[in-house]
Parts: sequence; structure tokens; C-alpha cells
Amino acid sequence: MKHAYTWGAILAIVLASTTGDVLLSRAMKKVGDVGDLWRRRGLVTVVWHILRRPSFMLGIFMMAVAFFSLLFALSWADVSLVAPASASLTFVANAVAAKIFLHERVDHRRWIAALLVAGGVVLLAA
Repeated sequence: MKHAYTWGAILAIVLASTTGDVLLSRAMKKVGDVGDLWRRRGLVTVVWHILRRPSFMLGIFMMAVAFFSLLFALSWADVSLVAPASASLTFVANAVAAKIFLHERVDHRRWIAALLVAGGVVLLAA
């Protein structure tokens, strides 16, 4: 049963982390070039432009969910399983999410890397 909890927590980490990454990326793309904004208007303006984005706040919340899911997973399983499995699967999920939700160009090298990473997770799970 502990095995199912561990993989459920890893799934929660991957989904929450990927959702958080997509939301944060979307928010920051709407803010624009932070360095340019900082030079023109100052730090307070940069912080204001970032914090007023609902997708930024929701992204932070999802990253917190991922963090607490990680804590649960680490209470049930070894870090040598949880850390690589969650990081690897998040890498794969981020590539898929970037293509679908952010309409990013994901080249064939990234897809090959994602497949190799997924293969590594299969070896870890065995």
C-alpha cells in the first residue's frame, strides 16, 4: 500500500509542479522583459507587475502543492526513488505542457531526451 501512496505522491508532484511551471511562465511572459522594466521603472514596479498576475499567484500555489507532495512522498519512500522519479517525470510533463499550453517549439532533441528520461523512470520503478 505504501508503494501506491509513493507513486500517487510522485504523480501529484509532477502534475502540480508542471501546472505551476506553466502558470509561472505564462505570467512572466505577460510581464515581459523584467530587466528592461527594472531599469525603466524600478524594483517596486517589477514586483507589482508580477504579483498582480493571477496566473503567477496560482502558479506559486501549485508549486507549494508540489513541495508538500514531495514531503509526503519522502515520508513513505527513499529519496533515491522520489527525487529522480519526480524530477524526471516533471521534465517529460513540462515538455508536453510547453508544447500544448504555451505553444512552444519543442525540437526533436528534447523529445528524444524526454523519452530517454521516461525510460530511466521505468528502470527506477522496476
